[in-house]
Formats: sequence, C-alpha cells, structure tokens
Amino acid sequence: MYIIPAIDLRDGKCVRLIQGQYDQQINYRDNPVEQAKEFSADGAKWLHIVDLDGAKLGRPVNTETISAITALGILNIEVGGGLRDEASIKKLLDIGVNRVIIGTKAVQDFEWFSETTNKFSGKIVLGLDAKGSKVATHGWTQNSSLTLLEFAAETAKLPLAAIIYTDIAKDGMMSGPNFERTKSLVEAVNVPIIASGGVNTVEDIKKLAEFKPEAAIIGRSLYEGTLKLTDAIKAAKQ
Repeated sequence: MYIIPAIDLRDGKCVRLIQGQYDQQINYRDNPVEQAKEFSADGAKWLHIVDLDGAKLGRPVNTETISAITALGILNIEVGGGLRDEASIKKLLDIGVNRVIIGTKAVQDFEWFSETTNKFSGKIVLGLDAKGSKVATHGWTQNSSLTLLEFAAETAKLPLAAIIYTDIAKDGMMSGPNFERTKSLVEAVNVPIIASGGVNTVEDIKKLAEFKPEAAIIGRSLYEGTLKLTDAIKAAKQ
C-alpha cells in the first residue's frame, strides 16, 4: 500500500471541507505549489488534487494552479472535481496530469462513462463517494439511489486505473476510515481500491493495509499535524 497526500483547492488555496460541506471550510496554505514540494520531499510519489470549485460548478476551475504543480515534474498527479466532458479530461491530461477522477458524471451517465473510460484506458479513476451504503454526487451535495458495492461491481468491468472510495461521514473528521466497507470493496472487485477519508493515525494505516487496498489518501491529518507523512509512508510499507 502506498500513501497519497491530498491538496483540496478552492480559490487557488489549500483548504479542507468538513464532510464535504462548502460552508464548513478550513484554510491551510495559500501556496499549493510549495505544499506539493514539501510532500515530495517527505517521500510522496503521488499527489491527490481535488478542484472544489470545479466540483461545485461542473467544470475545471483551478487549472492554472494544477498546471504549476504538474510542471514541477516531481509527483504523479491525479485530479478530480467537475470532470464531466471529454474536453475537460483531455485538458488536464495535456497539462501533465497522470490520471483523472470522475464521480458525478459516472453515476449520471454510465454509458458516457463507459465510453470515456475505454477511450482513455488506464487514465480514469472512479471517484466512488458514499453516504452510508449509497453513492453521493455533485460534490457530495446530492445522494443517488445506487448502492456502493453494486455500482463498483458494474464499473470494475471497465479499464479503470483505480476506484477511490470516500466515506463522506468520515472525510475531514479525523475519526478513522470506514474499514468495513473498504474491506468489502477490495474483496468485491479486481480494480485497485484507494481508501480516502478519516485516516488520522499510523494505526489507521496499519489496519487499512491488512485489507490490501492499493493506497490511502491522507489530507486533514497531515495539515493538522496529527500524522506525519514520513511516518505514514513508513507504516504503509510495513
């Protein structure tokens, strides 16, 4: 298992939303490029970026900042937030993003998602965000009727790079991830599963690693200082 530190962008700055609520924002750093450099220096190989403005508006917004980070050439980059058409996907890949994350549009228009995933084989990550057992969309502001495992099983037939599973109730709460559903997903599909949301301690990482997900995304705990990236990476390797 490897560790992916996260940068959530809003107005070009590093922030964090509590449980995906746009009116519950914590501001961290004004310079995401410098933050990316620090993550790389601490041993990260991948960086997870969420364009929060894009997720809300349905189109990429913070592309200038993302481009500045990819231009460093020091990290593999995955980006999500507002990717709902082929042009937006291509734009990010063209500026050096390694893979893109699609959530809402995958749920809304599975036929389009299937065609797009086949067209950009190995470059598309499914962002599987859930409230309980149900899939959530539109920057977590809406629930769907789809169940987590059923939708994961259907999408796993496609040439996905990975599935990122986020339990919204856990995200930004630093209360530990949803171990049970992470384990169920890993066992249910052959696509690499990336766990996201709630990771707060080295013990969380060690427990997650027992279920053999591909990776774990860590955000707020790094910024709050409850977990050091170097310690997280070490624990994941063990």
